[in-house]
Amino acid sequence: MKYVIVLGDGMAGEPLEELQQKTTLEAARTPRMDALAPKSEQGIARMVPVGMAPGSDTANLAVAGYDPRKYYTGRSPLEALSIGVDMEPDDVAFRCNLVTLSEEDTEYENRTILDHSSDEISTADAAILLEAVKEGLKKEGFEFYVGTSYRHLLIWKQGRVVELTPPHDVLTRKIGEYLPKEEILREMMKKSYDILENHPLNVERRKRGLNPANSAWFWGAGTRPALTSFEGKTGKKGVMISAVDLLKGIAVGAGMDRVIVEGANGGLNTNYVGKAQAAVKALTEDGYDFAYVHVEAPDEMGHQGSMEKKIQSIENLDQNVIDVIVRGLEKAGEDFRLLILPDHPTPIRVRTHTGDPVPYLLYDSTKEVNGLDTYNEKNARVSGIVWEEGFRLIDHLLGE
Repeated sequence: MKYVIVLGDGMAGEPLEELQQKTTLEAARTPRMDALAPKSEQGIARMVPVGMAPGSDTANLAVAGYDPRKYYTGRSPLEALSIGVDMEPDDVAFRCNLVTLSEEDTEYENRTILDHSSDEISTADAAILLEAVKEGLKKEGFEFYVGTSYRHLLIWKQGRVVELTPPHDVLTRKIGEYLPKEEILREMMKKSYDILENHPLNVERRKRGLNPANSAWFWGAGTRPALTSFEGKTGKKGVMISAVDLLKGIAVGAGMDRVIVEGANGGLNTNYVGKAQAAVKALTEDGYDFAYVHVEAPDEMGHQGSMEKKIQSIENLDQNVIDVIVRGLEKAGEDFRLLILPDHPTPIRVRTHTGDPVPYLLYDSTKEVNGLDTYNEKNARVSGIVWEEGFRLIDHLLGE
């Protein structure tokens, strides 16, 4: 038996008037999921424990079977694992987004966050800008590392864990009240704007109609995590397939292997098929028992507030990931159990994460259950199956 999780990050949402009170998941054309639904179990699972901030960090830890209340030490330390930074016990890691701030006001505090991803800036462009930030903010005890796209890393040696605001939580708002209370971090962010505002690359981006990446934004502080071995606790040899450092960091911490897929970038136009093919190869040729396939695009489109693009990302997930995996495993003659779900909702209305329970679909190629006609939030609730401790859902997937 092979086991697969396909995670559509932020795929769940809320009913929209523009869609006749359907969610984007309901409105999307998903023939493969619709074909699986009548043969599958549906239910809802709370991946973000009550009282914890709703993020991909806490939620994906839970999806992977790790209780966030026990294992979560911050988002950025997990990304540091992926980048290859060996943190000391007293190091503090911070996510360093390259964001787009408004430019019409002279006071930094009066600017607003227009885009948390700077038009999903390429890693190549971001590396150039981060090098300028690194040089301009050179300070003993602080080290910058390049990540992926707009997502980068700051390490504060012998630092302090401080409360910080994710930029995607305050889109279009004035940033003054959300800046770090820690003076050294606040001043570094302000100076980063001076460094980046008229950087030649940003001048060129404006000419091309792209948002400039004109400020660093620090958040997600935490210390070195200590996850137990995935194979040790499940008996399954696992592989992670994701474009984002957070998921790759969870894999490193859990002792899972990672597959890097060319063209996988965490955006709307990621290499969906390549991810699916990598999962099939890992399971049918490379000796893995379990594959975790993470697709970031629905979450990014939710943050952008684009109903149309979020629907497109869900359709891409269905047709170019789930369908490819199902066909590939069937062709190979493999029995398999497939769990499809988001980690958290990212509703178009709020453009950020919520902590609501998420809908899941569990398909077993060796069994048929009397399922519902389609997979969506409403049907998952109708089933009456609820996992309040979502981190236990993976045991259900792996159970024979």
